[in-house]
Amino acid sequence: MRKRLHRKVREVREELYRRRHEPTAVIGRWLRMILVGHYRYYGVPHNGHRLSAFRHYIVRAWQRALRRRSRKDRTIWTRMDRLARRWLPVPRIQHPYPAQRLCV
Repeated sequence: MRKRLHRKVREVREELYRRRHEPTAVIGRWLRMILVGHYRYYGVPHNGHRLSAFRHYIVRAWQRALRRRSRKDRTIWTRMDRLARRWLPVPRIQHPYPAQRLCV
């Protein structure tokens, strides 16, 4: 649901603003845990697009939080792409189709 997605993104964004002066590795590990939990819960068939959108929103929020560290900061998308590839996992469907799961 869109409301749940945006509420979770808002919560993560607020926490990122509180944690923005922590080292990047610490924030990356924390965001990885958030994304893995989200993928495991919402990783059902036909939901891959929304999982990718959630990851994109988290990367944007992380970039904005990093930019707020300093007035001189120029965190560009190439650097954010490297950080995202290193710390944030790509979405995967975790649950099989019901026909496969319930076939006994």
